[in-house]
Amino acid sequence: MPGLRRDRLLTLLLLGALLSADLYFHLWPQVRRQLRSREHPRGCPCARRASSPAPDSAAASPAPRAAARNFSRAGPGTERHGGRGSKLQALFVHPLYRVPEEPPLLGPEDSLLASQEALRYYRRKVARWNRDSTWSQDVCVSILKKSLAFFRPASLRKRRGRHKMYKEQLNLTSLDIPQQLRLEASWVQFHLGISRHGLYSRSSPVVSQLLQDMRRFPTISADYSQDEKALLGACDCTQIVKPSGVHLKLVLRFSDFGKAMFKPMRQQRDEETPADFFYFIDFQRHNAEIAAFHLDRILDFRRVPPTVGRLVNVTKEILEVTKNEILQSVFFVSPASNVCFFAKCPYMCKTEYAVCGNPHLLEGSLSAFLPSLNLAPRLSVPNPWIRSYSLAGKEEWEVNPLYCDTVKQIYPYNSSNRLLNIIDMAIFDFLIGNMDRHHYEMFTKFGDDGFLIHLDNARGFGRHSQDELSILSPLSQCCRIKKKTLLHLQLLAQADYRLSDVMRESLLEDQLSPVLTEPHLLALDRRLQIILQTVEGCVEAHGEQNVIATDPSEQSAPDSSQANLTS
Repeated sequence: MPGLRRDRLLTLLLLGALLSADLYFHLWPQVRRQLRSREHPRGCPCARRASSPAPDSAAASPAPRAAARNFSRAGPGTERHGGRGSKLQALFVHPLYRVPEEPPLLGPEDSLLASQEALRYYRRKVARWNRDSTWSQDVCVSILKKSLAFFRPASLRKRRGRHKMYKEQLNLTSLDIPQQLRLEASWVQFHLGISRHGLYSRSSPVVSQLLQDMRRFPTISADYSQDEKALLGACDCTQIVKPSGVHLKLVLRFSDFGKAMFKPMRQQRDEETPADFFYFIDFQRHNAEIAAFHLDRILDFRRVPPTVGRLVNVTKEILEVTKNEILQSVFFVSPASNVCFFAKCPYMCKTEYAVCGNPHLLEGSLSAFLPSLNLAPRLSVPNPWIRSYSLAGKEEWEVNPLYCDTVKQIYPYNSSNRLLNIIDMAIFDFLIGNMDRHHYEMFTKFGDDGFLIHLDNARGFGRHSQDELSILSPLSQCCRIKKKTLLHLQLLAQADYRLSDVMRESLLEDQLSPVLTEPHLLALDRRLQIILQTVEGCVEAHGEQNVIATDPSEQSAPDSSQANLTS
């Protein structure tokens, strides 16, 4: 009897120790965080500034300018440019940016989403998220059973098993606040504002609010993107996990239930892509994604999703909020005591391809997600001027100067303004130096005349010292350009609206300023002149009426046999 009582007492003591440890290490930190968030609401930037400047909160702060300077080498003149001397403001009030767009938006068929259907879909998504995140009684019983089994005498010797069990139950013992769909959330309004003219309107205040929210809202989950999940179990690290970080990007969800694609910093701003690198193994640069969005807006295309830079705490904003065990397993601490992670595949992945915080904070770009494919299906189409993704091969357009004649005879390039949109995209890619435009996407609702979405621009701004003229082949071979596009390019070539100046000013708005180095900004002016010279040569050869499309529906382009210009 005394021995039996001692066993019961020992069991009770062990159980009490387990519950105390669980309360102290798991529940209490969560309660403390919730109490802190109630004392300092998310929408109050003053409260955040008044809080202690802990390193782990710098990334979530609405204005972490000091931290940005530490990581971005920003100089003292990084305040937002404004007032009378603002070329950017003068550009956006120019008559070209106030001309009503054609065709006018007439009704629901010109908007991408039906608002009521979209809101019902988002409410279901939020409800499903809350169900999956609920800590049910069954989970509590399961945890208790595992805890009792763990403290049996045989399990006491398995210290590694104890660590694994705590790691498995990390998310099960959290106090997640149920999410609510706010109709005024910036990401919801961004989705509802997508129309036939572009991803957002010129005068929309939603984009600025969305950029601010992505910069400051805390994350509630982190996961691999869908294409990376598809690669798990069927990838080869020698092909996938390259120094370029091809598949090193994450999907982050914020406290307002919005999502963004996170691409971490892989290359310093003053580094150029080595001349011996092929375009398909080039680095993916987070600052290229940010700069591409600003350039797209300045060109009045509005086809790049809103993108912003942010200092992300990889421990608190990724590792501690993810429920993906594979993602958890690729985190490690480097010899320099920095927290790092790398892409995961079934073979031995190399940690030298990892990205690391300093020690926790890591620069990255956040690109707003487009509406779900269930709501807004998109079509992915191979670019007619796709490059050969091999070491020695060449595509037909690289060796055939009459290639554009063939393209103009193929649907849909023979009957819609798709070819003109391809040329717009080529001009955009030439300015940023992006050679990796193998596909383009467009919303199926808007048909063949819909705009092309300029996604995945991370391989731009790699070499400021080289202008890759082959990117301009759609323009030089087809000798066709929209009048609207040409007028904007001519305006940006003027001293009062110089492209490099307005880009420099626009990029000052980003937290990670300076986003581009000065040589990259000056390269924009040089490349702009090359584009205008190419158009001028086409006009001299074929006449303005055959080169400049005043109406997007016009498709009478000159033959490539007569328009073969190589700039």
